[in-house]
Amino acid sequence: MGREDRATWKANYAERLISLLSEYPRIFIVGADNVGSKQMQQIRMSLRGKGVALMGKNTTIKKIIRGLVDSHPQLEKLLPHVKGNVGFVFTDEDLKDIRDTLEENKVAAPAKAGALAPIDVFIPPGNTGLGPEKTSFFQALQIATKISKGTIEILNKVHLIKKDEKVGASEATLLQMLKIYPFSYGLKVFQVYDSGAVFPPSILDISDEDLLKRFTEGVTNVAAVSLQIGYPTVASVPHSIVNGFKNLLAVAIATDITFKQAEQAKAIIADPEAFAAVFASTVVVEETEVEVVEEKKEESEEESDDDMGFGLFDD
Repeated sequence: MGREDRATWKANYAERLISLLSEYPRIFIVGADNVGSKQMQQIRMSLRGKGVALMGKNTTIKKIIRGLVDSHPQLEKLLPHVKGNVGFVFTDEDLKDIRDTLEENKVAAPAKAGALAPIDVFIPPGNTGLGPEKTSFFQALQIATKISKGTIEILNKVHLIKKDEKVGASEATLLQMLKIYPFSYGLKVFQVYDSGAVFPPSILDISDEDLLKRFTEGVTNVAAVSLQIGYPTVASVPHSIVNGFKNLLAVAIATDITFKQAEQAKAIIADPEAFAAVFASTVVVEETEVEVVEEKKEESEEESDDDMGFGLFDD
């Protein structure tokens, strides 16, 4: 009877996974280390209407995906990432929004002895609230302290635990005494699958402005190389045309050859004083217009001030 129940469960799980893989084009491959059942329930509630989280045994997941490879060959890219304590979050919503939802559902957790630290842990300076009898404990960890108003005060910021190192028993005990919960656990996104493409989650942080900037830099580099080697491309043609016009303008200025676009430049070179006079008069006209506008503004303000001096029934 138990074997039949187990077989039924496997069949139902396979049917559900196949249905989700067929329905959703986007999948987060997530790690579930240190995530409890209550937290997992909260994550599923936060994803309601936006996505579906599904965990399972790696061997079962791989077997089901291999069975779909013939009809859905793009799913084969998921297989190398199904390792460790992982699961899937299926969605057809914006990937960045779903990633943020997963990040929001992390919970603070104490440092446990023997666990690998996911981040660096620091203890800030200040009063600990602990009595003087705990002084030897701080001394064993080489933490400088003093007694202030009957309690232990840490003098300097302390780098207690380094990232990716195992948490020691003394460090874990100290953090518990100080009621510091340095770690936070939740579903950690390892890879993102989108319509056959698999990429790291850091790609989601690239904005449209970043893409435009990189594209512009690429176009600039292509234009520079094309101009240097004399090979015309779409990126370099506008620059080539401008450079060609500059060369024609230089020839026209140095010789008697002329064309419409070069007439003004030749006139300026022939009589620079006349051009200077025209430029000066243009500047004077602009300054005069500015002064007239300012005078009108001052007059308007004075009239407004004068109106404030009369009563409603003055003669």
